[in-house]
Amino acid sequence: MSQYKEAPTNPAAANAAAPTESGHPHDLEPAPEIDQLRAELEKARTEAGENLDRFLRAKAETENVRRRAEADVTAAHKYALERFAAEIITVRDSLDLARNLELPKDTNPAVQKMHEGLDLTLKLLDSVFQKFGVTLLDPKGQKFDPERHQAISMVDSVEVPPNHVVNVVQKGYLLNDRLLRPAMVVVSRAAAKPAGEA
Repeated sequence: MSQYKEAPTNPAAANAAAPTESGHPHDLEPAPEIDQLRAELEKARTEAGENLDRFLRAKAETENVRRRAEADVTAAHKYALERFAAEIITVRDSLDLARNLELPKDTNPAVQKMHEGLDLTLKLLDSVFQKFGVTLLDPKGQKFDPERHQAISMVDSVEVPPNHVVNVVQKGYLLNDRLLRPAMVVVSRAAAKPAGEA
């Protein structure tokens, strides 16, 4: 083995390894390229942060759009029958009125059978309503609810508590908890006391 060391072939490496006046090899001022690289790195980090922020916002917006679209499709499926149901409930009203007519005792048996057939038709129609989420509102005796009832008049009553439905003039309907038609009702109010009572 040789006792001599080979001289470095790269003069820049030799200069970098050579000690400076203070005795440390790295006491030189940073090269302008290093400052430029640091600035570019900082700029790249800032841009990366901005891009990440834009990406996260776009992802959140996409998720919100997807949720809204899902909700719209669900509502469209749930309430697709709204116009049809609003029309068919008037047919049920007519059948209900016909069924509630009192027939004289001497009515033709064929007419009586047809009248009884109205019950079956109403039951069949009600089962179809139930199948498709149409619910009857018949609030007699219930507390008046302005969200579901339409008061057409008020009457004094001692039998029924104030602000309760005394009579249902026209039944209301819901479609999957959405109001199709409010029930038209007569609402009770406290009876006025005679002038002599205090």
